[in-house]
Amino acid sequence: MPINVFDDNYFMRRALAEAQQAFDLGEIPVGCVIAMGNKIIAKAHNLTEQLTDVTAHAEMIAITSASEALGGKFLNDCTLYVTLEPCVMCAGALFWSRPGKIVYGASDPKRGFERHTNLLHPKTKVSGGLLADESAQLIKAFFEEKR
Repeated sequence: MPINVFDDNYFMRRALAEAQQAFDLGEIPVGCVIAMGNKIIAKAHNLTEQLTDVTAHAEMIAITSASEALGGKFLNDCTLYVTLEPCVMCAGALFWSRPGKIVYGASDPKRGFERHTNLLHPKTKVSGGLLADESAQLIKAFFEEKR
């Protein structure tokens, strides 16, 4: 049986590459890709400092980009990969955009949406912890550098 190179690990590694770009820009290193089947239709990283915009989270930018690529606001057939558990603001946008699946890396016990209930669309599947160590290490390195 052939190996599918376009699995969750592949797409999360692409999200980690986006997070590294954010790190290099002095942004909190969060990266996101949205895939439909085996194709990335959107990718983004945090740009809150660059754009002076508190809503410029990787997920928000990627959702907008994916919606433009698809010509519609619903992402039902898509999977969103993000290196850090989405915050409540991003979870609200994810509720409305309805991705079929969300895969995140590191948990965010302070600001992550998992602390709350019923923030995502009931049909959206969620999986956390994929490449969590790599995601957390990048964030840790960023804040150690800032101190």
